[in-house]
Amino acid sequence: MAGCADGSRTGLLGRSYFHLHLVSDSTGETLIAVARAVAAQYEGVSAIEHVYPLVRSSKQLDRVLNEIDTAPGIVLYTLVEPDLATRLEEKCRELGCPHLSVLAPVHALLESYIGAASTARPGAQHMLNAEYFKRIDAMNFTLMHDDGQLPDDLDQADVVLLGVSRTSKTPTAIYLANRGLKTANIPLVPGQSPPEELDSIRKALVVGLVASPERIVQIRQNRLLSLNADDDTAYVDKAAVAEEIALSRRLFARRNWPVIDVTRRSIEETAAAILDLHREHALKFIVT
Repeated sequence: MAGCADGSRTGLLGRSYFHLHLVSDSTGETLIAVARAVAAQYEGVSAIEHVYPLVRSSKQLDRVLNEIDTAPGIVLYTLVEPDLATRLEEKCRELGCPHLSVLAPVHALLESYIGAASTARPGAQHMLNAEYFKRIDAMNFTLMHDDGQLPDDLDQADVVLLGVSRTSKTPTAIYLANRGLKTANIPLVPGQSPPEELDSIRKALVVGLVASPERIVQIRQNRLLSLNADDDTAYVDKAAVAEEIALSRRLFARRNWPVIDVTRRSIEETAAAILDLHREHALKFIVT
């Protein structure tokens, strides 16, 4: 383990750093998500990520092994080609680096339960199948219906998001689109009525997004600062913002639309809550 122990460093304020090598024969998204989810549980420790996607040949693996040799650390990998995985493991053992095939335990579990061996297909989850094209269609729809655009066909959406400015409508919509949901988002602007097309929605799930006035003001101030704009405006006045949010809550209550407070939620957490609401909504729609 000596080689890997040398790979860790202590930086400013006593924070520890270590090298984390993520080796994949596909895009590396799975590895990155797993690694970051776990690393986030350790306070005072940060990973220096080295990401190697699309490693599918010995030549490509040679570069990876050289970099691990230069900066030893923890190695996580998703390589379905046995020869490549074996070479990587041998190098890690030589350097004393902890290493783990992230998908191996899941493969073993499924193989034991199903009673059939898997077929080695790098990037199989990214095949150009119906699900893939559904996500692309959802993304196109979502981009075309951002910020209140094209309200005439709102009921073609799976989800419609409403909220005052800076409630993370657009990034949440993009995330949902990547999960295959056609998502429109509509800003609630002081002095302007929501589009009349909302009255005729039958199929789409409408969700209201809110946040605390303090959080909205903070985000808006940062936005104005980035634009070098004057901040002497009701846009960042706490009382005015609080009234905006109160009006939006009353609108959501009148329409009986579900509300999600995004003050302390990440985009992923907000989207997860909406996906759960959409599953329930879709089931009711099918039943009726």
